[in-house]
Amino acid sequence: MVNWIWLFFIVAGFVVAAINGRIDAVTEAAFEGAKTGVTVCFGLISVLVFWLGLMRIAEDAGLLKKMSKLLSPFVRFLFPSVPRDHPALGYILSNMSANILGLGNAATPAGIKAMQELQKLNPDKQSASAAMSTLLAINTASITLIPTTMIAIKMNFGSKTPTDIVGPTLAATAIALVAAILLDKWYQRRTPPPPSQPPSADT
Repeated sequence: MVNWIWLFFIVAGFVVAAINGRIDAVTEAAFEGAKTGVTVCFGLISVLVFWLGLMRIAEDAGLLKKMSKLLSPFVRFLFPSVPRDHPALGYILSNMSANILGLGNAATPAGIKAMQELQKLNPDKQSASAAMSTLLAINTASITLIPTTMIAIKMNFGSKTPTDIVGPTLAATAIALVAAILLDKWYQRRTPPPPSQPPSADT
């Protein structure tokens, strides 16, 4: 659906430009946009490599494990249906810790593994369980301590205070996370639990 929306905007832009005799302006804007995109990408590389390397050092130093221990009571509250000794909780903790530290590359595999483990506990394999929906909501609105990408973009465009976005980003993501958790809990209370599936004939 999103692809069709973008296609509509592009085609509409060309049609309006053709009607107004401004095709040359559209062509120039397209090339300038491509040039700016490449410039921004090259500018992001150095900053992203630095921050990702710094976060990897923190990960190897055990910071991720310490954050997992701090988040453990919070995770047990959010996922009461998951047994305490289930491997899904470990992947959820790793995913949340990595997201908080801005380690997107580490967060994605942990999130996928967490979903796979939660699917094993799901009585209805055709629909997402409450725990899976909670994990998705938390990933969508995760608190971010260091918005690495935005800092890099601001530096690339010559901002004198590229880190001034840290405070607003932290506040915005915290509000988003609280809203996501509240809405998730509200929908869970309104939605009846799925009926447990009867055992198959071959078991």
